Amino acid sequence: MSTFETKLLASEEVAERTMAFHFAKPSGFEYAAGQAIDLELSGAQAGAAAGMRHAFSLVSAPFQPELTIATRMRDSAYKRALGSLPIGAGATIDGPFGSLGLPEDRARPAVFIAGGIGITPFVSMLRQAERDSLSQPLILVYSNRRPEDAPFLGELQEMARRNANFRLVATMTQMNRSRVPWAGETGPIGEELLKRALGDLRAPMYYVVGPPALVEAMQATLQFAGVAPERIATEEFYGYG
Repeated sequence: MSTFETKLLASEEVAERTMAFHFAKPSGFEYAAGQAIDLELSGAQAGAAAGMRHAFSLVSAPFQPELTIATRMRDSAYKRALGSLPIGAGATIDGPFGSLGLPEDRARPAVFIAGGIGITPFVSMLRQAERDSLSQPLILVYSNRRPEDAPFLGELQEMARRNANFRLVATMTQMNRSRVPWAGETGPIGEELLKRALGDLRAPMYYVVGPPALVEAMQATLQFAGVAPERIATEEFYGYG
């Protein structure tokens, strides 16, 4: 990995208790869609978190002029410092790293399964796929508690409307606690939902990112449904904590 200096350009809320942070893209920094970085805060504005590092999957795609991360704003020294960074504050990037990336077998449909903030590497990959006009069928199965908790849901819905090669299957597990209407799927991701959305589960290549419990459950569900283990790719998600 290489080290680069950057600065904060902007921040915004992308879901309840979830923020996106946009950093300057350093000269010479190159990465593949789906990869991650270590972000080290520095200076007095970082307070107790100065010198602390945290790994984040990049939301931005390689063609975009900025580097964007998104994270749940938990009550930790690092997240408090990150949330209070002023525009123009400096930070250090190490990276990129991670092997999650767009599928190489373009003849086989690819299914992305994401839980909550685990969506971030898939947003990068889907933005790049649309930019490159990939003809490969891409399906995203995206689980959240409520629409209010779903980062980038609006962008993904718009992407699905304009891109015939991309389909979004979003499901909510706690709509009884939601303040907004929802006409889509409800309940956890399971074999029944996947069969209803995908048909023959054995055909695609699967990429699973999210909380460890979701990843383990999806691996078991897919293998029980007859999906060969080599067609299920998982990677540690960078961004929790």
